[in-house]
Order: sequence, then structure tokens, then C-alpha cells
Amino acid sequence: MKLPPNLNVYVSAALFVIGAYAVALYIGLIVWTFRDIRSRSRDVLAHIMSALLVAVFGLPGLIVYLLVRPKTTLAEEYDRTLAEEAVLHELDAKLLCPNCHQAVESDYVICPNCRHQLKLRCVGCARLVMPDWDVCPYCGRFQDEGSGEAKVMSSEPVTDEPVSVAEMDDMTTAADEPAPSEDEGAA
Repeated sequence: MKLPPNLNVYVSAALFVIGAYAVALYIGLIVWTFRDIRSRSRDVLAHIMSALLVAVFGLPGLIVYLLVRPKTTLAEEYDRTLAEEAVLHELDAKLLCPNCHQAVESDYVICPNCRHQLKLRCVGCARLVMPDWDVCPYCGRFQDEGSGEAKVMSSEPVTDEPVSVAEMDDMTTAADEPAPSEDEGAA
């Protein structure tokens, strides 16, 4: 069996292609490692050490890098932190009854657990106001004016419907009229 005379050329070409592929793979592993560690750490020393680990030891260095690299990327860590902050903000945003400290909704008038009054009706416009407010933000009326009706809830159902000017005038006049005293009621 006689070998072809230009077999040396074919073997050299095949070895060149395999060598070029190996060099490209080697450089690609180093670049991939550097990019991967940059997405996982802000430490410049860790970037350099990881790239050198793969550059010096090749495939075994890559395996060691994969074992010791941070589990999450910086973007994943940021997303997780945002999600945690959102959960904490949501927990902080929940309203609690000042009496029994149970969770209540923002539109509750009375705590369903302890029946503590959470909101009052404005004496001027009949809209719901917080008990510690001195002035109604809707009509500007002081809540301690008049006959003390601001501290007593109306028996009417609670609505968020707007009140007309005429209705507001009627409510204002009714609130401004002095309450009948016990002497007048007995006479």
C-alpha cells in the first residue's frame, strides 16, 4: 500500500483547522468566563482571577470556575431585591386598626374585628374624614364646629357620591343650627 504523495498537505490542513478551532474555543472560553463573571460580580479582582483561571488551566479551570462562581447574576439579585422591597412596601402599606391592630382596608368606616370607628362623616359635606383631621379636605370645614356632630357617625349608608352645592348648603345650615336644649324640649 502506497501513500499518496500529497498526504502531508492534507494532514497539515486538517491539523491547522483543528488547531484554529481549539484556539478559537480557548479564547471563547476565556471571553465567556470574563463576561459571565462581570454579570455576576462587581469585584475587578474576581474578574481578572476568573479569566486567568480559565486562561492558565483551560477546561479544568473552567470547571473550577463553574463550581465557585456566584449563583445569581447582578440583574437577578437586583430583581430579587426589588421584589423583596415591593413585598415590604406592601406590608407597610397595609392599614391597621389603631385599637386591635388587625388589618383593615382603606375604605372601612368601622373595624370589623373590634368595632372601633376608623372614619367620621364631615359635618359640612358628609364625606368620610379621618378622626384626627381638624379640617375636611373636601369642603374646608372645621370638624369641631357646631354641635359636635363630627364625632358621631350618621346612620345614613356610606357613599362616595359627590354632594351637590344645594345639599351641602342644607347640611351646613342644619349643622349650624343650635341643637335643642333639654329645657326647650321639655316645654
